[in-house]
Amino acid sequence: MSDTKPSETHTSVPKVRPHWPRCGASAVILRGGDVLLMQRAKGTFTGLWSLPGGHVEPGETARDAARREVHEETLIDAEILGLVDVHDVISRTPEGEIAAHYLLAVFHGQWLAGAAQAASDSRASRFWPLAEIDTLPMTDGARAFIHRAVALQR
Repeated sequence: MSDTKPSETHTSVPKVRPHWPRCGASAVILRGGDVLLMQRAKGTFTGLWSLPGGHVEPGETARDAARREVHEETLIDAEILGLVDVHDVISRTPEGEIAAHYLLAVFHGQWLAGAAQAASDSRASRFWPLAEIDTLPMTDGARAFIHRAVALQR
């Protein structure tokens, strides 16, 4: 037997990065001439009004995720009628690396039941008259999706 030790191999540990993009779903929910919005309570967009939405869970369809997220964030029951579009939200570090990338399926639908209430990730939740949305501080792209959803439901 030899007293020599096997040489140790030093390898650099690769930097662990999240898998991007992550999937999400949101919805433009209309009730007559009003649209359901929620005010973000945390994260980068705190204080901004936005469409209710969030992550798609494993095994869940994007449509089902949109309906679930609407209920979790606003306590509203809604019928999802169709897809408005797909939206990329990409943020970068000052060095240009991807900090986050979300691929959101944005649906449109209509209110079925419930009174809008702040729940889950929302600071506030309410139906806003469509004529007032241009006065609100909103997340990027939300206004355009609302206008497109209104056109789809005419």
